[in-house]
Amino acid sequence: MIRILHAADFHLDTPFSWCAPEQAAQLREEQREMVGRIADLARERDVDLVLLPGDLFDADEQPRFETLRALTAALKRMEVPVFIAPGNHDLCAGRSVYSACPWPENVHIFTEEAVTSVPLPALGCTVYGAAFTPTRLRAPLEDFIAPKDGGVHIMALHADITGMMKPDANLTVEMIAQSGLRYLALGHIHTCSGLHRDGGTDWAYPGCPAGRGFDETGEKGVLLVTIAEEETTAEFVPIGARRFEIVERDVTGREDIGQALLDTLPKGAERDFYRLILTGEAEHVDTAALERMLAGRFYSISVIDHTLPPRDIWARLEEDTLTGAFLRCMRARGEGGEDVSLAVQFGLAALERGEDCRI
Repeated sequence: MIRILHAADFHLDTPFSWCAPEQAAQLREEQREMVGRIADLARERDVDLVLLPGDLFDADEQPRFETLRALTAALKRMEVPVFIAPGNHDLCAGRSVYSACPWPENVHIFTEEAVTSVPLPALGCTVYGAAFTPTRLRAPLEDFIAPKDGGVHIMALHADITGMMKPDANLTVEMIAQSGLRYLALGHIHTCSGLHRDGGTDWAYPGCPAGRGFDETGEKGVLLVTIAEEETTAEFVPIGARRFEIVERDVTGREDIGQALLDTLPKGAERDFYRLILTGEAEHVDTAALERMLAGRFYSISVIDHTLPPRDIWARLEEDTLTGAFLRCMRARGEGGEDVSLAVQFGLAALERGEDCRI
């Protein structure tokens, strides 16, 4: 049995330019603390090796001294083999951080654009990997087939299975299925994929361990992968200190919108970023006042007003038009006890060529 900690896409030293400078500095410090928590997890769960497939840094320029010190100290403290496959943000080029800085002895960095390997006889496995470089022209897994030697073959790779990147980064299920790998540890996608299987190869994206904006919402963390003789399993472990969440609330008919939000929004989110989108019908929404009211419930709260003025859906009932005929027909159905209000809103939107049915 082989126990693996699989993490990727730390994006250390993200500028966080969208928020206030003091918040940005705090978030970068929390990124460094996050790496320490990952090291603690590796030790607590007694993993055999750690796979980090790329984008550990947000840019391929030299990181802050305190960031590199925190990362290397955490990797050394893991006390097991650590394998890094640089990604498109922290690619191997010239005097990149991966070639110009000292790394702990237990860390192996794949610096070649072609796949190379490191045997681990004590574990009965071989770890493969490849790096993003400025000159790479094709996907490393394109022609790769692991040897059929009875060993366990594992790879760390920063690649995109969605087909949205350049050909040198794209990955297909066909490549995975023919690879002969037992486990493929991927980086690049910032949402945990869960464990998949193609051919005889299990693969996964762990997602990023901490969200950095509202395009990275929800729980974030790492994967603990166990490769047993007959089965591979993966456990998602949350790591992020804060969450980014986008929630919608329909405020139709609410006389006191602020109180309605206080009653329905989650508690215990004092460390989290929230974006609140108000929908439905309302006479007037003071978003600034609502943000002030809710400020103590969240680390950061932004309120966006997508409401529309209240509307009498039966206002055109007597018109000698198709809309009027539709409304009279629906009113008759409603008089029979059927709730037709939602159907009327959709019907009016279609008849009036509207794009919003005011739900």
